Amino acid sequence: MKILITGTSRGIGLACAKKYIEMGHEVIGFDVTESEFADPNYTHMIVDIAKELPDIEGVNVIINNAGIQEGPDVIDINLKATIKVTEKYAFQDAICSVLFMASSSASNGAEFPEYAASKGGVVTYMKNTALRLAKYGATSNSISAGGVYTPLNAHIMDDPNLMEQCLDETLLHRWASAEEIAEFSYFLTNVNKSMTGQDILVDNGEQLKSNFIW
Repeated sequence: MKILITGTSRGIGLACAKKYIEMGHEVIGFDVTESEFADPNYTHMIVDIAKELPDIEGVNVIINNAGIQEGPDVIDINLKATIKVTEKYAFQDAICSVLFMASSSASNGAEFPEYAASKGGVVTYMKNTALRLAKYGATSNSISAGGVYTPLNAHIMDDPNLMEQCLDETLLHRWASAEEIAEFSYFLTNVNKSMTGQDILVDNGEQLKSNFIW
């Protein structure tokens, strides 16, 4: 299968690229920076998804992973560019699945205002995509991750006290690895055939944890 993944130079996107190649698929990766990863089945393209997109035929799976946490372009990159990628590559006969990397912020509103709003928009757009992909027999779902060990969170991981505070906010006292999110991704796009229009919360119980006093 031909897999298109955005944001593949590091973190979750890179982990997904490696997972799909491990499973025997062809992967095309978009990023604004070069990648050190090389494989005969991996094609890395320098692409700013907020600008012009290259023509690629017959994409089977799309993983909308690229995003930023803060700055003036959060809505443009996290939401508008994600819509742009999906509209260009998804709605054609070869499509099997589209996956969106949302965030736990989409449901609890935490973190930066524009970031939370952008990810909430991603989840709603995912549902809209599910409605329109159904005629192709294709699925559309999203993953809303909580804390994940990626370079984007290096400022937390490098501070032992802050890291411990974050872990204490979860029921399982842990964060997910990028590889774990890649495993979820593979299941949702290549194993799952019947679930569509759903947002999957992977936060180690952070939203469930309560400090309720009896």
